[in-house]
Amino acid sequence: MRVRRRRTFLTGAVLAAAAAAFLHFSPPWRDGGDAATAGREPSGTVSSPAPVPSAPEASVSPDSAESAGSSPGTGGSSDEEESVDAASVPASGPGTFTVAREGVGAGGGSRYRVEVEDGIGVDPDSAAEDIARILSDPRGWGKGGSRTFRQVDDGSAGLVIRIGTPKTTDRLCGQYGLNTGGEVNCRGGKNVMVNLARWQLGSPTFDGTASEYRALIINHEVGHWLGHGHETCPGAGKRAPAMMQQIKGLKGCVSNAWPYDAKGRYLGGPSVP
Repeated sequence: MRVRRRRTFLTGAVLAAAAAAFLHFSPPWRDGGDAATAGREPSGTVSSPAPVPSAPEASVSPDSAESAGSSPGTGGSSDEEESVDAASVPASGPGTFTVAREGVGAGGGSRYRVEVEDGIGVDPDSAAEDIARILSDPRGWGKGGSRTFRQVDDGSAGLVIRIGTPKTTDRLCGQYGLNTGGEVNCRGGKNVMVNLARWQLGSPTFDGTASEYRALIINHEVGHWLGHGHETCPGAGKRAPAMMQQIKGLKGCVSNAWPYDAKGRYLGGPSVP
């Protein structure tokens, strides 16, 4: 059994190196599962509700969830989810993270690592299981086996998904010039920061459980990592694209967490400049 490892997040020198690497658009992890996207690393993006000003090179993006082509969402960890009291979600934490143990299975695919800030009430391994289910869902980015994801717990990861308190999220996203305003998520370089409040509480604009909403968080931010930009509503009554800033309003669309529907059709919309 692997021992869960504790690590302190980027300190000054490492952060400077990470920021420099990001500004030079270093490519995502090059492996068999990402041949089509090797050499592409999109600029930093942030999921934001609305009145949060964005810094230069920061674009604003949301995360929302409804199952595409069936009943709402399957991104959660259980069918009967216990509600979380907003007052129980800490606003700040120590800034250190525990790495989730490596997932079951081997082989190729886009390697990713899951880390959870210490002392925030979220078990790293349980969170990793939720994320693995979302990434392996046939309506997700691995549609039809076109791409696979492999969870690791070492430095081979080309994508790092962290769950942290609002203040920690603000601080780490700020390293990329992104303003998350204590409310939302971001993606900078190979790093995805998930705001604990969104992970635990969902979004006030989303009609569904927090566990369903997590599917949109992951699909939206991983979509940015894969090189997808923002999209908008394709028409009244249609499903909102996963790459739409749904937290800022649906513009006549219905909320949706998945990039594809159950038949493998891409649920896209017009690109946002």
